[in-house]
Amino acid sequence: MPSKPSLILASSSRYRKELLSRLRLPFTAISPDVDETPQSGETPAALALRLSVAKAMAVAASHPGSIVIGSDQVATVDGQPIGKPGDFPRALAQLQALSGQIVEFHSALAVTDGQRVEKADIVTRCHFRKLSDRAIEAYLRAEEPYDTAGSAKAESLGIALMESIQSDDPTAIIGLPLIALTGMLARFGLDPLDAPGASA
Repeated sequence: MPSKPSLILASSSRYRKELLSRLRLPFTAISPDVDETPQSGETPAALALRLSVAKAMAVAASHPGSIVIGSDQVATVDGQPIGKPGDFPRALAQLQALSGQIVEFHSALAVTDGQRVEKADIVTRCHFRKLSDRAIEAYLRAEEPYDTAGSAKAESLGIALMESIQSDDPTAIIGLPLIALTGMLARFGLDPLDAPGASA
């Protein structure tokens, strides 16, 4: 019986590593060397898709025979991108601006074997509650979400900032859409339910 190809996550994100671990497939994580500068006139959704493919292909080029996952996420309000705050003052200003607003998170995904590429953009719509400065400050001091676009970690206390979340995949908002990924991996011969660890 032929051995299955090795799986690589083209990311250094601990959130994506934790998510991929849920599928119980053995994998390694390699940080891709990709210029993430947006192209002229590029929409946030197109940027996320392009970067997810670029990350996967960059790692696949030096690891022939492997299946590589690339992912990128861009958050937008009214079509305009919002980034990672980096520190408390920027996060405070960001959440003040997002209070009562709808934020769209484009969680793009790509899987490649170096030849064929599958890709998808999973959109999550987060309606933020109207937030007082006191609530925002309490949240930021509790969670310090400075490395997260939109300054909110929906997988933990950040869920309390939300009025509603709409998505076809609850893991997409965290950064790696596992439902879409599972289908893609299966088509590349890596179905998590066929893995030895699936019955563990």
